[in-house]
Amino acid sequence: MAYISRSLEPVIRKAAAEFPAVVLTGPRQSGKTTLLKHLFAGRYSYVSLEPPDVRASALEDPRAFLDMHTPPVIFDEAQHAPELLPYIKERIDARRGVPGQYLLTGSQNILLMQRISESLAGRAAILRLMPLSRREADGRPQSLLPWERKSRLKPGAAGSIQDLWKSFLRGSYPELAANPQRDFGLWYSGYVQTYLERDVRTMRQVGDLSQFQSFLQALAARSAQLLNLTDLARDLGVAVNTIKAWLSVLEATYQILILRPYFANVGKRLVKTPKVYFTDVGMLCHLTGLKDPEHAASGPMAGAIMETAVVSEIVKTLAHRGVEPHVYFWRTSSGTEVDLLVETEGNLVPIEVKVSATPRPAMASSIKSFRQEFDARAMPGYVVHPGDVRLPLGSDVTALPFSDL
Repeated sequence: MAYISRSLEPVIRKAAAEFPAVVLTGPRQSGKTTLLKHLFAGRYSYVSLEPPDVRASALEDPRAFLDMHTPPVIFDEAQHAPELLPYIKERIDARRGVPGQYLLTGSQNILLMQRISESLAGRAAILRLMPLSRREADGRPQSLLPWERKSRLKPGAAGSIQDLWKSFLRGSYPELAANPQRDFGLWYSGYVQTYLERDVRTMRQVGDLSQFQSFLQALAARSAQLLNLTDLARDLGVAVNTIKAWLSVLEATYQILILRPYFANVGKRLVKTPKVYFTDVGMLCHLTGLKDPEHAASGPMAGAIMETAVVSEIVKTLAHRGVEPHVYFWRTSSGTEVDLLVETEGNLVPIEVKVSATPRPAMASSIKSFRQEFDARAMPGYVVHPGDVRLPLGSDVTALPFSDL
């Protein structure tokens, strides 16, 4: 399988040169192992902690296990043996000045991060690798976001609108990108089953896997909407606390992104309900049963798919620089809404997402309301759409093709 360059590469190299340990987290199949093996081939030994016999060896006699696997070493799937972390801390403290001793990966956030904060605080850089951003898939991993560009916007790789929707259905996992002939429907079916069996079953909040799969589908149908937990719980016949626990499982395994409303003292009551997006737009399409680009583009999920693609592209681009994305939405009690706010250096970039490939000035109305409300903190805004037209939609608002994002 051809290697795809990732934006996170220079960040990982820098972290490994400065910290005794680097922890790389992210969803299953996002390319964590491939990335580390590519960057550190020939210099680091590799051990997966997923096989039961390896895990048992690590837990039975941790010190002997670490004696057998001396630094520099990659420990893959570290969430399977979090009990090893205090003993790694012991080794690091004995050689505190030596960077790049241990590289660890993990695809579950809750237990692993709790143990890391207890054992490796101040000793480890923690980075996140998501599925491919569009810029990585297009071979331009270090390209800037529109509001970061000092000169005139340089267009991305333009293509037909149908090709864009095909790419949304296919999603952004590296295995599918590297194997264009692979049946993406079969791949996602296998991914969901593997995810349910490996990750969800090991987390105590989930008892009935078939009911959890129904929850996944119901959540996908509500993607990019205000999430009413009471309605969702009623539709599935479970308690609200169960829905909250299941959401925490999805967030901990990097399957969803939760956008919360932006609060500021502007004298208007803003809604408190969050919006939920799937990390990967292909997963969203799979869970909602979409297999045809024309149905996806013209059906009731079109807006949610387009919005998911924009939100995930921005979040992945920032996360792959080693930056924690600060993203929100804005909605007033009267219903005026901006789909996405990106906080950057204390300022806010407002972004609206539209399915129409023909941008019109009326599409910028919410951004204009936001800019009037926040004035000094509001940066120029963008209306992102699936077409190929870039043009001004009024003062400090630009219509932007998705390919330029």
